[in-house]
Amino acid sequence: MQKRLKLTAPACVRLRKRLIMNDRLSYKEKKQLPDEVFGLPGLREYPMPDAAHVRAAEAYFRYCPEQFRPELARAILERARMFGVDVESPVILSYAEK
Repeated sequence: MQKRLKLTAPACVRLRKRLIMNDRLSYKEKKQLPDEVFGLPGLREYPMPDAAHVRAAEAYFRYCPEQFRPELARAILERARMFGVDVESPVILSYAEK
Protein backbone atom coordinates (compact mmCIF):
# COMPACT_ATOMS: atom_id res chain seq x y z
CA MET A 1 0.00 0.00 0.00
CA GLN A 2 1.35 3.40 -0.98
CA LYS A 3 1.73 6.12 1.58
CA ARG A 4 0.15 9.42 0.73
CA LEU A 5 2.36 12.38 1.20
CA LYS A 6 0.58 15.05 3.18
CA LEU A 7 1.94 18.50 2.50
CA THR A 8 1.37 21.65 4.45
CA ALA A 9 0.11 24.62 2.46
CA PRO A 10 3.47 26.40 2.02
CA ALA A 11 5.25 23.17 1.08
CA CYS A 12 2.51 22.32 -1.40
CA VAL A 13 2.82 25.73 -3.04
CA ARG A 14 6.61 25.40 -3.25
CA LEU A 15 6.31 21.92 -4.74
CA ARG A 16 3.69 23.02 -7.25
CA LYS A 17 5.79 26.03 -8.27
CA ARG A 18 8.86 23.84 -8.75
CA LEU A 19 6.88 21.41 -10.92
CA ILE A 20 5.43 24.19 -13.04
CA MET A 21 8.72 26.03 -13.48
CA ASN A 22 10.86 22.99 -14.26
CA ASP A 23 11.38 24.00 -17.91
CA ARG A 24 12.93 27.36 -17.02
CA LEU A 25 16.60 27.88 -17.73
CA SER A 26 18.83 29.23 -15.01
CA TYR A 27 21.28 32.00 -15.80
CA LYS A 28 24.11 29.46 -15.74
CA GLU A 29 22.28 27.10 -18.13
CA LYS A 30 21.44 29.97 -20.50
CA LYS A 31 25.05 31.16 -20.45
CA GLN A 32 26.28 27.69 -21.49
CA LEU A 33 23.99 27.46 -24.54
CA PRO A 34 25.56 27.99 -27.97
CA ASP A 35 24.47 31.09 -29.93
CA GLU A 36 22.68 29.03 -32.60
CA VAL A 37 19.90 27.92 -30.20
CA PHE A 38 18.77 31.51 -29.64
CA GLY A 39 16.06 33.14 -31.70
CA LEU A 40 18.13 36.32 -31.72
CA PRO A 41 21.72 35.06 -31.47
CA GLY A 42 23.30 38.53 -31.56
CA LEU A 43 21.35 39.51 -28.47
CA ARG A 44 21.23 35.98 -26.98
CA GLU A 45 17.47 36.35 -26.49
CA TYR A 46 14.68 33.78 -26.92
CA PRO A 47 16.58 30.55 -26.16
CA MET A 48 15.09 27.47 -27.87
CA PRO A 49 17.05 24.39 -26.77
CA ASP A 50 13.92 22.20 -26.79
CA ALA A 51 10.28 22.06 -27.92
CA ALA A 52 8.96 23.71 -24.74
CA HIS A 53 11.16 26.74 -25.32
CA VAL A 54 10.11 26.94 -28.99
CA ARG A 55 6.50 27.18 -27.79
CA ALA A 56 7.52 29.82 -25.24
CA ALA A 57 9.30 31.86 -27.94
CA GLU A 58 6.13 31.65 -30.02
CA ALA A 59 4.08 32.90 -27.07
CA TYR A 60 6.48 35.77 -26.33
CA PHE A 61 6.89 36.78 -29.98
CA ARG A 62 4.61 39.80 -29.52
CA TYR A 63 7.11 41.35 -27.08
CA CYS A 64 9.95 41.28 -29.59
CA PRO A 65 10.98 44.69 -30.98
CA GLU A 66 9.65 45.27 -34.49
CA GLN A 67 13.05 45.35 -36.21
CA PHE A 68 13.92 41.85 -34.93
CA ARG A 69 10.61 40.13 -35.65
CA PRO A 70 11.43 38.71 -39.13
CA GLU A 71 14.66 37.16 -37.83
CA LEU A 72 12.95 35.72 -34.75
CA ALA A 73 10.01 34.37 -36.79
CA ARG A 74 12.37 32.50 -39.14
CA ALA A 75 14.33 31.12 -36.16
CA ILE A 76 11.13 29.94 -34.46
CA LEU A 77 10.00 28.13 -37.61
CA GLU A 78 13.43 26.54 -38.10
CA ARG A 79 13.63 25.27 -34.51
CA ALA A 80 9.96 24.19 -34.62
CA ARG A 81 10.73 21.95 -37.62
CA MET A 82 13.67 20.44 -35.71
CA PHE A 83 11.50 19.55 -32.71
CA GLY A 84 8.27 18.74 -34.54
CA VAL A 85 6.32 21.70 -33.15
CA ASP A 86 3.40 23.04 -35.20
CA VAL A 87 3.47 26.83 -35.47
CA GLU A 88 0.05 28.06 -36.50
CA SER A 89 0.37 31.74 -35.65
CA PRO A 90 -0.44 33.76 -38.78
CA VAL A 91 1.59 36.66 -37.39
CA ILE A 92 4.77 34.57 -37.09
CA LEU A 93 4.20 32.99 -40.50
CA SER A 94 3.74 36.41 -42.14
CA TYR A 95 6.88 37.86 -40.50
CA ALA A 96 8.90 34.82 -41.59
CA GLU A 97 8.11 35.64 -45.22
CA LYS A 98 9.56 39.17 -44.95
